[in-house]
Amino acid sequence: MPNAIQVNQTGGPDVLRWVPVDVADPGPGQVRLRHHAVGLNYIDVYHRTGLYPQPLPFIPGVEGAGVVEAIGDGVTNVAVGDRVAYAGPIGSYAELRLIDAVQLVTLPAAIDFDTAAGMMLQGLTVDMLINRVRPLSSGETILVHAAAGGVGLILCQWAKAIGATVIGTVSSDAKAELARAHGCDHPIVTSRDDFVTEVLRITDGRKLPVVYDSVGKDSFVRSLDCLARRGMLVSFGQASGPVTDFQPGLLAQKGSLYLTRPTLYDYIATRPELEASSAALFAMVSAGKVSIEIGQRFALADAASAHRALEARQTVGSTVLTV
Repeated sequence: MPNAIQVNQTGGPDVLRWVPVDVADPGPGQVRLRHHAVGLNYIDVYHRTGLYPQPLPFIPGVEGAGVVEAIGDGVTNVAVGDRVAYAGPIGSYAELRLIDAVQLVTLPAAIDFDTAAGMMLQGLTVDMLINRVRPLSSGETILVHAAAGGVGLILCQWAKAIGATVIGTVSSDAKAELARAHGCDHPIVTSRDDFVTEVLRITDGRKLPVVYDSVGKDSFVRSLDCLARRGMLVSFGQASGPVTDFQPGLLAQKGSLYLTRPTLYDYIATRPELEASSAALFAMVSAGKVSIEIGQRFALADAASAHRALEARQTVGSTVLTV
């Protein structure tokens, strides 16, 4: 019988339990998928703690890569034996799972399972951020918070490939060097330097057209201070906690600013959108314009340790849970 990580009650990492699970034959439109690697993302923490509520019990995890073992009636986009990956449907912390075939994309031969599991959610998110939510142009200067994280490293490289100048916040000198090696022109170590002051210095007071913020509560208001008139804050995460008590009038006071809170699933809601976004990501990785930095690996059964490291900001780049 296959095993999976299951959450029976919300809470800390200790609620992640490695248990045997039944996996049925695939129904119409479904695939039985054997994972080879699973990605770790901060949304997994939100599910585990109950910040983003899920019906209990549940299997966490929203991205993975593996091989199709069986297909149900009506499945035409993948076949038994195909190497596939996905981002979105919860339940990836499992050796074996059922998933709707429409959620899967076929992996190019040049992309291995670990790389796929470490990039699908984060890479599709970056495509959303800089190509769809607020298209980025060559010559623009941007601020990327958590520049040494999984999304941050991909975003820095992709933005650099477009021709942007990248300012990024990090928490240590080691992370600053990692971000710099992945396209961040101006890493700011926030334990030592104030990022608003540094943005003003780097831009000679002109500020920025866009800030990409996955940190949330601790950076939100000061991110607004980095924006030029009619600039946009793209708030797409809350690693430090949710933003509360926000008054929309603040956007007017600080220069008729724009604020958006996108979620990936609204940008890959249709099959053509998923295919287009995946193709863009695969092209960037296959061309060597974006490399996926897998900073650490944990056994899937040891997912609790991976969550502790992520919440303690001890991870860099992507984290992969091996199956």
